[in-house]
Parts: sequence; C-alpha cells; structure tokens
Amino acid sequence: MDRFLLMTCFVRAVETGSLSAAGRDLGLSQPNVSRYVAALEDHLQTRLLHRSTRKLVLTPEGERYYAEVRRILDAVTESESSVRDNVEPSGLLRVACPTTLTHAFVLPHVPAFLERYPRLELDLQISDRYVNLVDEGVELAIRIGHLEDSALRARRIGLFERVCVASNGYLAKHGIPRDPDDLRDHHCVIFTLLSSGSTWRFRNAEVPVSGRFRVNSPEAVREAVTAGLGIGHGPQWLFEAGLKDGSLRLLLGEYAAPPVPIQILYVANRLMPKRAIVFMDFITQKFSLIPALNVDVATTSAS
Repeated sequence: MDRFLLMTCFVRAVETGSLSAAGRDLGLSQPNVSRYVAALEDHLQTRLLHRSTRKLVLTPEGERYYAEVRRILDAVTESESSVRDNVEPSGLLRVACPTTLTHAFVLPHVPAFLERYPRLELDLQISDRYVNLVDEGVELAIRIGHLEDSALRARRIGLFERVCVASNGYLAKHGIPRDPDDLRDHHCVIFTLLSSGSTWRFRNAEVPVSGRFRVNSPEAVREAVTAGLGIGHGPQWLFEAGLKDGSLRLLLGEYAAPPVPIQILYVANRLMPKRAIVFMDFITQKFSLIPALNVDVATTSAS
C-alpha cells in the first residue's frame, strides 16, 4: 500500500481532529481513512491514535511520529514547489507565539496575511510555555529574549525595553525605590514564566525579588500592578496605557537593562517551506512599523 497516502491520512486526521474531516479534506470516505490509519499502525506495530466517538487523541508514540511525518510531508511539498515558477504558498503553518505580544501585535495582522495567501492555513499556538520546535511539529516560534539553543536559527523582528512600574497608590503607601537593590524591601508582582525566575535584571545588577502575588499571565501582572498589589517589571508596551494616563509611574529608568530582542526562531537543519518564509517576511515588515517594538539602542544606552 502507498505509504505516502497512509502518512497523509494520519497527518490530516491529527490536524483536522477527526477521521471524517480528514476524509472530506482528502476526498476520501471516512472508512477508507480509518482503514489507512489502521494499516499505518499495523506497519509500525504501534498504536498512534486513541479513537473515541468524540475525538482523536495522540499516543506518546503518535506525537513523536506526527512531528517526524509532518516534516517529511513539508519537505516533499517544498521540494515540489522549488521546481515550479511562482508557486503560491500553501499548506498548514504552525507558529508558537507568546500570549500578550500576539494579542497586541500579531493577531491584528492575521486577516491581511490570510487574505494575501489564500491557499495557506495558519495555526497560531498562543502560550507562554516553551515550545520545542524540533519535537512538536512547529515550524516557527516568536520568542522574547536571546537565542540559547544551537539547533535553532533566529531572525530579529523587534527590540523593546523592560521597565519597572508601580501605581501611585502603592508608592504613596510604600515609598519609591531609588535603586534596584531597594526592591528587596518592596512587594513585587512576580511573573512565574519569566526565564530568569524571580530575579529581575538591570543594567549592572540582578536583583532577587519577592512578593505576595505571583501569576503566569503578563496581562494579570499589569492588572495587579494597576490595582496597587506591588511593583511590576516587563515590556514597556505592556504598561503603556497606564503610563500615558498617569495611573502608573515609571521607576528606576536610569538602571534599565539593555533592550530585549523579539525573534522568530526556526530549526537550523530543516528545509524552510515557502509558507514559513512569507510569514517571517510579513511579520518582520509589520513589526518594523511599530515604534514600541523598535527601541533605538543608541538612545537607550545614552539615557
């Protein structure tokens, strides 16, 4: 039996969520798709999917196999595309994105992107957890911070400042920190998914902080700081509204660490499909027009 067909049926079943939807997508009957997936499992001598009347669930072996097969099918598609002229980007593109950045700066541009590339499907996986591109079948990841994984390559698409802020009410009650070390005596709102943990980085210091409120959402950090629960630390654009209307106050600006890059990451030794290339170009161009994501390094260093 055609192994390529078996793999295609399996992948589309995973991506559409059901055997019948995969059949409609591929122009096959649901029983045939079910038979082809079963034949693939027989060939591999392992269960790939748990089936129920409501949904399909990947087994651990199925998760690993899906990531590998997705790369194989993408490579075949891209190889075929490379020998054609003016081939329109197509297929499913998976992009992992951090929550707040995506809601603020990526999602507003998704309609224009999909309109420009009508044969392309976009799966944005919005989460602040670390996504392993090699193992999870994700082609691109937008990440904040410097690249530390040698298996990946990065394209910088933005640069922003991290700032300390607090509400006027909090400062009236607890006083104003004059240098980063003063934060040890203050209530700080902790973002639990920060790569440096509860240590905040400044230009010439790393300060361990503590507080009574910890949360895994940047938006919740902003709301807690606005409510007076403590001092917050994060991207300046996260607190921009409060800084503009005067409800929040900028702190320790002269101690701010160097700007932080925003990057699109991809696997170094993996063939890059055209759909991934056009997404990178599109987002890079859109981000270049956003002042909050294009901090002037020279100006920042001199301030």
